[in-house]
Amino acid sequence: MSQINVMVNGLPGNVATVIARHIVSDQRFTLIPYSLTGPEIHTDNYLVEDKNLCLIRPDARQAAMDDILASYTHLICIDFTHPAAVNNNTRFYCERSIPFVMGTTGGDREALVTTVENSGIAAVIAPNMAKQIVGFQAMMAWAADTFPGLFNGYAISVRESHQQGKADTSGTARAMVGYFNRLGLKCSAEDIEQERNPEKQVNEWGIPGEYLDGHGWHTYTLTSDDQTVKFQFTHNVNGREIYACGTLDAVVFLHQHVQQGVKGKVFSMMDVLKGDSRS
Repeated sequence: MSQINVMVNGLPGNVATVIARHIVSDQRFTLIPYSLTGPEIHTDNYLVEDKNLCLIRPDARQAAMDDILASYTHLICIDFTHPAAVNNNTRFYCERSIPFVMGTTGGDREALVTTVENSGIAAVIAPNMAKQIVGFQAMMAWAADTFPGLFNGYAISVRESHQQGKADTSGTARAMVGYFNRLGLKCSAEDIEQERNPEKQVNEWGIPGEYLDGHGWHTYTLTSDDQTVKFQFTHNVNGREIYACGTLDAVVFLHQHVQQGVKGKVFSMMDVLKGDSRS
């Protein structure tokens, strides 16, 4: 397989940086030296390993992208930008026929899907790129389909902790709420308890201090109405490596489908898992 040209958007963000480093060291990919960034970023360049990348702010991206597309064929974008930008970015990619992997959470998720389905491209859109967590979600989806109402009468609490700079509620937690609803539990995204306070994260949650700037801890507690039975599901991630590995697999998966001529199609990470013989 020839190398896949990849543009990582969202630098100098933490997740985007980890992914860019993985791409630089992976012979399957070529990291192109450009990244779409936010209006709040005031530097023009960013170094990833030994590669100097030009950061492109929103007011310059149209002209810059025309030049980039003229220079790099079969380009795939990876988007780890900001929740407020996801819908606009998706329209931008679709208008320019750029397949993309969207790991950014937030935005109008239904509109994301509709925009891609009405376009001539394909995309992977997922609130969580960690394959093992996506596998856990698949198990919960199976349980919800197979045993609807299993936990009728139970109460549920959903708690999530992420680094202080995370702007929105965990997309994974929101997805899990949907599965639990189908299992008979009453909960909404507004009921999810967020933690962004570093002091509480260390002292109350027990999160290692070295991962305060990058973690994703989730706990779902189900309790019977008479308080005699409790179920608890927990998945705790320290660092960002797990997301980078899943994102790169999503790029390869998407590239293969684009080469097959797939258009107007949104894939999930569950699709990536099913199509990855290594999973």
